[in-house]
Amino acid sequence: MGRAFEYRKAAKMKRWGHMSRVFPKLSKAIQVAAKEGGPDPEMNAKLRTAIQNAKAENMPKDNIEAAIKRASGKDAADILEMNFEGKGPHGVQIFVECATDNTTRTVANVKSYFNKSGGGLVPPGSLEFMFDRKAVFEFEKPAGVDIEELELELIDAGLEEIEVDDNTVVASGDYTNFGSLTHAFEEKGIQITKSNLQRFATSPVNFTEEQLVDIEKLLDKLDEDEDVQVVFTNIA
Repeated sequence: MGRAFEYRKAAKMKRWGHMSRVFPKLSKAIQVAAKEGGPDPEMNAKLRTAIQNAKAENMPKDNIEAAIKRASGKDAADILEMNFEGKGPHGVQIFVECATDNTTRTVANVKSYFNKSGGGLVPPGSLEFMFDRKAVFEFEKPAGVDIEELELELIDAGLEEIEVDDNTVVASGDYTNFGSLTHAFEEKGIQITKSNLQRFATSPVNFTEEQLVDIEKLLDKLDEDEDVQVVFTNIA
């Protein structure tokens, strides 16, 4: 998981560097969660996670509260989650997760990005088996905690792997164990910095620097779109 995770992390930081692009995406995630499970984060685990991730990106408290209120209001827009699968330049495989209040707009935009890059969308489910879906948690290494012991203690909750980079710990397990792992971390008093569901390519591909330049142009266009929440690729 290491290299693929680090590439996505670095690419995300590069493309999500501007608050004007990050906050609207985080706001939509909060609205979706609040509308699905209610405005109380204590009773809504998905909302709790969305707020946690927003705070990790330094989203102001006022923005977070405003997003929750919008989802709870009488005129709240229906925001739907939808996925797209496609192939971009040089055959790169791309899985796109969106949240939108206008599906017609989102379909047209995403399709256009792929077509203009020389690629195109593929039928839903075509790439599903090419990615493993994982629950990923990031937190600062707790003082006095033995990571190897923690790993053994969390196996029953669904933990599969732990990586440590300086003082940052990244733990992962199958996506079906997101809830059980969240509960296990909370029980142990571990403060999660970020947590989400990610897709990891089962057969990562190495591309040349020249090819990556073409691929990044498409990825940048996708991430600039306010409806696009996250993008996964099979780049090694």
